[in-house]
Amino acid sequence: MALRGALSRLSHSSRHFNHTYQQSRAHSVAVLGAPFSKGQKKRGVEHGPKVIRDAGLMERLSNFDFSVHDFGDLNFQHLEEDEPYMDVKFPRTVGAANKKLSAAVRNAVSAGHTLLMLGGDHSLAVGSVSGHAQHSPDLCLIWVDAHADINTPMTSPSGNLHGQPVAFMLKELQDKMPDIPGFSWTKPFLSSRDLVYIGLRDVDPGEYQFLKSFGIQYFTMRDIDRLGIQRVMEVTFDHLLARKQRPIHLSFDIDAFDPSLAPATGTPVNGGLTYREGIYIAEEIHNTGTDHYSYGFHFLWSFLDFLKVFDCLAFESNLSSSWCAGLLSVMDMVEVNPDLGASPEAVEATATLAVDVIASSLGQTREGAHTSMDEIPPGKNDTELRL
Repeated sequence: MALRGALSRLSHSSRHFNHTYQQSRAHSVAVLGAPFSKGQKKRGVEHGPKVIRDAGLMERLSNFDFSVHDFGDLNFQHLEEDEPYMDVKFPRTVGAANKKLSAAVRNAVSAGHTLLMLGGDHSLAVGSVSGHAQHSPDLCLIWVDAHADINTPMTSPSGNLHGQPVAFMLKELQDKMPDIPGFSWTKPFLSSRDLVYIGLRDVDPGEYQFLKSFGIQYFTMRDIDRLGIQRVMEVTFDHLLARKQRPIHLSFDIDAFDPSLAPATGTPVNGGLTYREGIYIAEEIHNTGTDHYSYGFHFLWSFLDFLKVFDCLAFESNLSSSWCAGLLSVMDMVEVNPDLGASPEAVEATATLAVDVIASSLGQTREGAHTSMDEIPPGKNDTELRL
């Protein structure tokens, strides 16, 4: 009876969470382009939103049961006078772009959409994650990238802001960040315990010090080789979601993949994610609503057959159906740069890979993305049956 009571309370909790959070996003996805390149030096990444759409993004999303809204692309102003600050390139231009993006993300999430932001370079994450946090201050962040992007102006070797966005977010770095022109609108909002990195393999010395000093959970490619991607995702969800269920922000840099798969990007690093590893990450993030280990419920599944004997099928049904939408609330897909592809085929491969990751994060499975079917059509019509 004690077990039944505990399960009843857990089932009620899952239904309550479903009502307050997931139902509002299960049936509506918004796509927002952010054609911006001033967070780094290489031109072309501002065309990322277009090539991802041209690779069939909207057609792919139309195969799902949810509604899809394309909000088009934001228009960004490029300031003519934007002198470097402490070797930081284009601070005012990048700051203004992120402020605009932040408001757009906040509005889209507040309207009940799951938002897909197409970059653009990774400096845009300042605006994307901060806008999300304004609506969902308890969010957690999964950063899939070859790079940690947690440099400050004092530790950055290049001064490029696409290598510094996480430093603007973390509360633990507040006393390490100077007042950079263009960024007075944002303040640190994320604790280091609410962040997980996956795929790191090119970390600068200052970044490594921050990762270790703040106890940030991260997985290098060596860790993925050693543990396997399934265990990496288990630990990720246990770290971020064991205390409570909350919105996930996925910030995915296409250079997390090996350059053989994603050649059209600005800072490729050999030894990256395989196709199967990258897709598995996206699938598991979508499955946060159903995967029992994500919430410490793994002990329950060993009892499912036992529970059925006592007519607890309703609990099992609630657990699977209530969380089918997953916890993903906002996703960034960034750093697809068609100007850096050696051939049209290289550009197409990179953009198509981005579409595959997006679709997998929203529910496409490797068996195919299946729309719901109320009943299986009969083999013969009524006239044939009467004859």
